[in-house]
Amino acid sequence: MRNLIKVFGKNPSKAISLVEQGISKQEIFERTKQTVGLYNVNFDVYEGETFVLMGLSGSGKSTLLRCLNRLIDPSDGHILIDGDDIATMDDTELRKARRKKMSMVFQSFALLPHRTVIDNVAFGLEIQNISKEERYLKAEEAIAKVGLKGYEASKTSQLSGGMQQRVGLARALATDPDILLMDEAFSALDPLIRTEMQDELLALQDKLRKTIVFVSHDLDEALKLGNRIAIMKDGVIAQIGTAEEILTNPADDYVSEFVAGVDRTKILTAENVMKRPEPVVSINSGLPVAMQLMKRHGISSIFVVDNEKRIKGVILIEDAVQAVKEHKTLHDVLITDVPAVAPDLPVKDIIPMAADSNFPLAVINDNNKLMGVIVRGSILGALAIKVEDKNDLT
Repeated sequence: MRNLIKVFGKNPSKAISLVEQGISKQEIFERTKQTVGLYNVNFDVYEGETFVLMGLSGSGKSTLLRCLNRLIDPSDGHILIDGDDIATMDDTELRKARRKKMSMVFQSFALLPHRTVIDNVAFGLEIQNISKEERYLKAEEAIAKVGLKGYEASKTSQLSGGMQQRVGLARALATDPDILLMDEAFSALDPLIRTEMQDELLALQDKLRKTIVFVSHDLDEALKLGNRIAIMKDGVIAQIGTAEEILTNPADDYVSEFVAGVDRTKILTAENVMKRPEPVVSINSGLPVAMQLMKRHGISSIFVVDNEKRIKGVILIEDAVQAVKEHKTLHDVLITDVPAVAPDLPVKDIIPMAADSNFPLAVINDNNKLMGVIVRGSILGALAIKVEDKNDLT
C-alpha cells in the first residue's frame, strides 16, 4: 500500500489535497464535510505471512481490506501486487485479478442457501467457466482441507455456523489464490467454535503458506493468528509489528492502552525474557575459576559449557566451596540434570518451571547450545508484574 487514501463524500478531491498537506482528519471534515476513512496509509505485506489489521470500530480496518480488492474504490494511492497496481486496473483486469490472485472470506459467510456445499465451494470456479468435472474435483479437495469431507451434498442451510464458515473458507481456497482476504471471518461464531476455526486456519496456513490479510477487532485473535499486526486508529496505522514488538515496545499511549489487558504470559517466549548467558565456565576449568566467576558477578550458580557452548550442567556455589575443602573436582559436583527450555516456549509454561528450580533455567537451541538464561527477576520485568503479585512466581 502506498499513500492510500479513502474519502467518503461527494467531493473527495478537495479532501485529498488537504490530506497531502498534512491537515488532520477532523479539520478536513470541518472544512469540507468529507470523511477521511483512510489517511495516507503505507505498509507492505510479505508473501506467505498472516497480516492482521486490528482496531476498534470505525478505525478503518474493514475499509482498508475492501480497498485491496476494490470492493471499495480508494480515492488515491496505490495497491501493488507483484508490481501490478490494483487501484488503476480497468474492470476486465480487476475481474481477472480477483479470480486468480485473491479470494475473500466474509463475516456473514455469504453462501448461496439454495445450493449444496460442493456447489457453493465450486462457485468461484464456475464463474471462471471451468468444466463441471474439474471444478468439482478442486472443490472436493478444498472441502477435504477444511474438514468437511462427506458433506458435499448437504445444503448449507442444514449446517452449523462453524461448518458454514468452513464452507466459505473452502470456497476461497478452491480457486487456489495467492492472497486470502478475511474480514472478521470468525467473529459471528460462538467462542468455542471460533477457537476451533482459528486453530484450523493456523493448521491450514502451516501447510499452504498463503498470504493472508485478516481483519479482527479481537486482540487475542490477532495475537494468536498474526505473524505481524497493524493497529489502526482513525484511518491511520498506529503501529505495525509482531505481537512481541507491540507488547514490549508500544509506539504510543493509544497502543499501550490497546494492549494493556493482554495476558503477556501467552505471547512472550523464553527468547523474550532470557538474559545473556554470561558468565559461564568451561568444562575444562577448575573449581577455583568457577568460584571466582560466581564471586565476581554476585551469583550463586554458574552454567558449565564445552568449547562449542553446549551446556554440560550447572554448579552451585555451596557445592563448589564444600568440594574444594574435600579436594574434589568440578566434575564431582556438576549437576547434569539441568532444566532447559526451547527459545519459543511461552512464558506461561516457563513460570512453574522457574518456581520449582533452585537455579536459573537454561535456554538452548536444537544443538544443545546455550543461548541464554532465565531468572525469576527477568520474567517479572518482562511482564511488568506488580510487587504484590510476585508471590505467584516465588
